[in-house]
Amino acid sequence: MTQHRITDDLEVLLDVLPPNIRHAVEKANNSDKLLEIVIDLGRIAAARFVDGEVPLSVKEISRAEIDHVTERIGKFDADNRAGMERTLHRISAIRNRLGTVVGLTCRVGRAVYGTVDIIQDIIESGKSVLILGRPGVGKTTLLREAARILAENKRVVIVDTSNEIGGDGDVPHPAVGRARRMQVREPMLQHEVMIEAVENHNPEVIVIDEIGRELEAQAARTIAERGVQLIGTAHGQTLENLLLNPTLSDLVGGIEAVTLSDEEARRRGTQKTVLERRAPPTFDVVIEIQNRDRFAVHSDVTISVDSLLREMPMLPEVRTRDAEGKIVIEKAAPAPRTKMEPKEVGKTRRGRQPASPPPQPIPAGTSQPQADSASEEQSQPSSVVTSPLQTVRVFAYGVARNRLMQAAKRLGVPAVIVTEVDEADAVVTLRTYYRNREQTVMEAEHRGLPIYVLRANTVAQVEQFLGDLFNLTEMQHPRDRMDDVREDTQRAIAAVLNGERWVDLPPGTSLVRRLQHEMARNAELVSHSYGKEPRRHVRIFRE
Repeated sequence: MTQHRITDDLEVLLDVLPPNIRHAVEKANNSDKLLEIVIDLGRIAAARFVDGEVPLSVKEISRAEIDHVTERIGKFDADNRAGMERTLHRISAIRNRLGTVVGLTCRVGRAVYGTVDIIQDIIESGKSVLILGRPGVGKTTLLREAARILAENKRVVIVDTSNEIGGDGDVPHPAVGRARRMQVREPMLQHEVMIEAVENHNPEVIVIDEIGRELEAQAARTIAERGVQLIGTAHGQTLENLLLNPTLSDLVGGIEAVTLSDEEARRRGTQKTVLERRAPPTFDVVIEIQNRDRFAVHSDVTISVDSLLREMPMLPEVRTRDAEGKIVIEKAAPAPRTKMEPKEVGKTRRGRQPASPPPQPIPAGTSQPQADSASEEQSQPSSVVTSPLQTVRVFAYGVARNRLMQAAKRLGVPAVIVTEVDEADAVVTLRTYYRNREQTVMEAEHRGLPIYVLRANTVAQVEQFLGDLFNLTEMQHPRDRMDDVREDTQRAIAAVLNGERWVDLPPGTSLVRRLQHEMARNAELVSHSYGKEPRRHVRIFRE
């Protein structure tokens, strides 16, 4: 199904506007993309479209023009919103300290039939669905269409706090179909009406717009526990935003700090106190509306939340609608399980060999001063990146996984951090655990997996490990990389010569920094290095 019909009753909204503003809107001739009309006392009225804003007058808005609008619409509720009977338009007021209206936002309400096709299979699955997205992206429009489709075969009740779903007046807008609508007298009472809907009207589905308070989140959980399907929206753009919102995180299970056992902390490679999901999620599915034709779907909220809390986020399913209305679904492909070539494994010595101890990366730059000149930069052994690099699955025992992932991203190597040793191509652990002959380490050794032993759980040690694992060297840089370094340094030198007090260059290896110092010296400028590896960088300035 594609978007085949749009109903907006725009003429009804235009009728309440002052004549000069109405004519300006009509003259713009872009009503299909009109989002809202903004009228503020003492300012020029403006029309906001999907692709920009257009002024509607040359004269400032007067008190009489604001009164012209307020006299022709319904009464403002406690949330400073008013509507127009049998339409979906919404007029929101801005008041001064005395309660007088000094500004109006006239939002165009539209019923778009067919817009739910991109997620219709999820809506009809019986699972509770939470929809996220920025203001104006179409959450309420999607909610209204979902209510209409579900009401064809199920008992649907809409809890309509601001009358945006079913429109103003006692009779709901035809866009909600056979769904019943319960209005909320005051926004603070929304949670009570949600419970009342379940207790009094025997719904199979409840549709809620804008869950924004803790009591509403608790009411949503109560409803879900009674076996009623929930379709709702909430403030926030992504699942991660919602999880960090202390008021609404309960919608996706909530979070709490727990203390792990020593063994479990070592197995995870984390501290003993970590964040865990507190309870089962209220909603089974979370949908992020990125734009009107692109949706990110977390089809299993439990797994998505757990992976986020363990700093191994899962990619959501992405659904897009092309120009022809065809729905394209991109499922996140799992990382391929590829083993290292025998030659690479053979290069790696395992800790049980008596001839020599297990490879122990040496911390880089731990004794360097905070500032040094070009003469102090020492050349260091480094590695060349073999291309293409193969994906290596790494199991971390006692080593922080977040540092591993960040270091892999920084170095641009395809390391995948796994949670089970039997999925790994290599194991990295700390010297303490290796010496204690921990069971997990011994199991990996019996499997013939290469084991890397770090002296400490530091960024430098982790990056050194990845350099060994992927056979990286920093002495040999691709020619285009060094050309980029020269260009960046030359731009920084020019900026300082043109009056800048100082310029910081991006972090680089000792070879890169030595080149930068040399270029600064040739330009008769001063340069020092600051910071610790791997973020050590050069600053160029005048004497």
